[in-house]
Amino acid sequence: MKEAQARWFRDGRAAQLGRNARQGTDFPMVPLAGELPTGYRVPRHHHDQAQLIFASSGVMRIASPDGIWVVPPMRAVWVPRGVEHEIRVSSAVQLRTLLIDPRIKSSLPARCCGIEVSPLLRELIVRVSELGAGMSGSPMAAHLVALILDEIKDFQAAPLHVPMPIDPRLLRICRGILDHPSDKRTCAQWGLIVGASARTLERRFHAQTGISFGAWRRQVRLLAALDQLAKHTPIANIAVDLGYRSASAFTLMFKRALGRRPSQFFAQSRATLPMLDEMRARRAAMRALSPS
Repeated sequence: MKEAQARWFRDGRAAQLGRNARQGTDFPMVPLAGELPTGYRVPRHHHDQAQLIFASSGVMRIASPDGIWVVPPMRAVWVPRGVEHEIRVSSAVQLRTLLIDPRIKSSLPARCCGIEVSPLLRELIVRVSELGAGMSGSPMAAHLVALILDEIKDFQAAPLHVPMPIDPRLLRICRGILDHPSDKRTCAQWGLIVGASARTLERRFHAQTGISFGAWRRQVRLLAALDQLAKHTPIANIAVDLGYRSASAFTLMFKRALGRRPSQFFAQSRATLPMLDEMRARRAAMRALSPS
């Protein structure tokens, strides 16, 4: 099963394996796991089930019609059934994803959203991934599923994503900024390029994304910064690449948005890894010592 899952990630046959994994079992949750290298892309696809996408290490970028998310190890993305999405790997990831029958719980999110991954949810996802194909026969499986669903419902996170508009003119602007986050052109300057007044662009931008043009561009820069931090790029270099006058100006923006300095952002997830690894090692040792 693990080798089949690894091939799924390498070959990008996401939708097909999702269907295959669902066949032959009435269990409402199917775990999939794999390793993806830096720069890898899982092409746009969808599933017959809802999906919780999580990486126990590394950083990925997930795009759907609702927007673009950057996903560090302390976050996950919920993708409802049938929603097309693609995954791009910013730094090598240990991917742990769950396919979930959306009929199991009516209160699950109806749209793509970020999920704050608590230490408990992280360990639950890893444990379910370890159980793999044998999950449906495990006495503890129903309890694990119930806990995971409660954590998903209760821990929707502050967005680390960029909402996308549908207006073709706005999309042209957005794609230009996504390709070059340091772009400093104003709405008026972009208006000359796409053929609209600054007032029209600002009004439609807010109506279609829920935030202003300036806030949207800051969010793009924030997510680009997370990509680079995952690759251990020096903060001074990130500041220059994103068009900030100094590393301190960039750090101030980052801390205001996420509550932590850039150098501290990944510290929490790195700190939990030894603790969780020790817990799993102890559990494996206890199983080995238990009478058969």
